[in-house]
Amino acid sequence: MPTFPRVICIIMGGGRGSRLYPLTKDRCKPAVALAGNYRLVDIPISNCLNSGFNQIFVLTQFNTASLHKHIQQTYKFDGFARGFVDILAAEQTGDSEAWYQGTADAVRQNLHHYNLKDEDLVLILSGDQLYRLDFAELAKQHIESAADITIAAKAMPAEQVSALGVMRVGPDLKISEFVEKPKDPAVIESLVLKGNARSRLSDKSDRKYCLASMGIYMFSGKVMREALADPKQADFGKEVIPGLLGSKRMIGYVFDGYWEDIGTVGSFWECNLTLTEPVPPFDFFDSENPIYTHVSYLPTAKLNGCRVNNALMAGGSIVDDSVITRSVIGIRSVIRGGSTLENVVMMGADSFERPQDILMNYNLGRPDIGVGANCYIRNAIIDKNARIGAGCRLAPTGLPEKWETDALYVRDGVIVVKKGAIVPPGTIVGE
Repeated sequence: MPTFPRVICIIMGGGRGSRLYPLTKDRCKPAVALAGNYRLVDIPISNCLNSGFNQIFVLTQFNTASLHKHIQQTYKFDGFARGFVDILAAEQTGDSEAWYQGTADAVRQNLHHYNLKDEDLVLILSGDQLYRLDFAELAKQHIESAADITIAAKAMPAEQVSALGVMRVGPDLKISEFVEKPKDPAVIESLVLKGNARSRLSDKSDRKYCLASMGIYMFSGKVMREALADPKQADFGKEVIPGLLGSKRMIGYVFDGYWEDIGTVGSFWECNLTLTEPVPPFDFFDSENPIYTHVSYLPTAKLNGCRVNNALMAGGSIVDDSVITRSVIGIRSVIRGGSTLENVVMMGADSFERPQDILMNYNLGRPDIGVGANCYIRNAIIDKNARIGAGCRLAPTGLPEKWETDALYVRDGVIVVKKGAIVPPGTIVGE
């Protein structure tokens, strides 16, 4: 691996995550469960560690308890290493009583924690995206191109960029302009990758591609300090980066792999379900570049007389005589006999219920945690510790957007069973 200057990795812990409500009602976006076994924040942290960069700060502000607990339990380095994953929560100080006003403001308020030097490199990452990227290659290009700022950009087909923010780059990948949601065919044609930039793509056909920013930035240390000098500029994407265009050497890094920004309930649901495909777009089974998460020491999932087609099943799950189709079943999930789950993301539970808990549930007249017997659930997300009684039928069919009860919520064509919710036996919704 090449020798780099010190690389400081800063992961944005997410804003309020209102488009992911109700999954973000009690947790921030990076703490949301992913693929049955992980949290969203595990993706950027693992990318950093697999790239050889182990000095990582996670900036947090909203609903942070779950995220803090996960990071503290998961990322522990031995005393002989210089690596760390530190949490920097928003705090009031003698100089300021304001919360983070944006991504750039969050980094600015914590400058005194980084011990930043001019020769350092600073990598800014989002905590709610699914992708695999070797940041060492990005840093190598940053150094070799003498860039002040490098922006990772996803190569998108030209016919799909009218709703995206697109970068205009030259043959040397130098960024000369940002164009927001281009509609004019002539403008889109002028944004198409050519020459050296186009040759970096795996698709060698004549199809035209443009570059859309991924919200991943690498700054030289001195430039970072200069970029954050104006306290009125609160956000990297909206203010800082456009403001530096022309005055700093800004280079694009062409990313040609799978990347998903998990910003809505619909994208979260579909992203999880694509992982059940025979050849998923994102590979959690890459032993050379593992995705790290908390070690739960759970028993192997137990399936009794089930029919399962295209599913992920996490440790500690117990599924009795049920039909599971294109679904993700999270840790400690319990699904009782006669049930059918289709296109369901089930997050599981924080702990197993003990015999005395089950007896108490019976005495209180409430269902056990998990899915009761003879349920039919389709196009759904079942958040953690939810209790769904026997004989329930849940689907979003015919329900309006943002339809809501104490236990259920419909968004982006998906019905969400809220965290810790109780759905009484025999409930029928959306059929």
